[in-house]
Amino acid sequence: MAEVSTPTRERIVVEAMRLFAERGLRGTSVSQIEAAAGLSPGSGGLYHHFSSKDAVLAEGVARHLEIRQVFAGIGDIESQLAITARYYLAELDSQADLLRLLAAEARRRPDLLTSAVDHLVARTYEDFAEWLGQASPLTPRERVRAVSTIGLGALLASRLTRDVLGVGSSGVSDEVLVATWTQMMARALDDAGLHKPDRKET
Repeated sequence: MAEVSTPTRERIVVEAMRLFAERGLRGTSVSQIEAAAGLSPGSGGLYHHFSSKDAVLAEGVARHLEIRQVFAGIGDIESQLAITARYYLAELDSQADLLRLLAAEARRRPDLLTSAVDHLVARTYEDFAEWLGQASPLTPRERVRAVSTIGLGALLASRLTRDVLGVGSSGVSDEVLVATWTQMMARALDDAGLHKPDRKET
């Protein structure tokens, strides 16, 4: 969004999140945020919109971790699974700096980590489980939720281990990761009775 059409509050959040990712929360001053957002440094202009620097971070977390629902309407179930995996990995990649920041601040501000988990994990799991459940309403909900949790958990873990813990991916490309994940999920759905291909009578 162009700056001329961005409200001051939005500019503060955008610039603060950029600075937090570059310098860390403690390494970023209110004056630096004000200057980056086009306010007079040290004027206290930030406080007209937010009660504190932590409040800016909390709103930034909520905005940055809003995942759109993409679980429907594109081809067969294998195609939809592959698209879902690629999209989710791309969203996680776009939030790598934020994930590292949250990990660093987890002890001081656990409420921020809880908010991030709710947006990035819990809500997405709910949407994914709902989509899987619609394929077979007779399948036990607990089984649907288990398949959803294992599936999205594997994708999330692939990024957390790399971007937060600094552990490499053992040379596995995203192309191979997505293909393998799609095959495993399709098999899990078959076993759960969620995805049974039509079989012609012989």
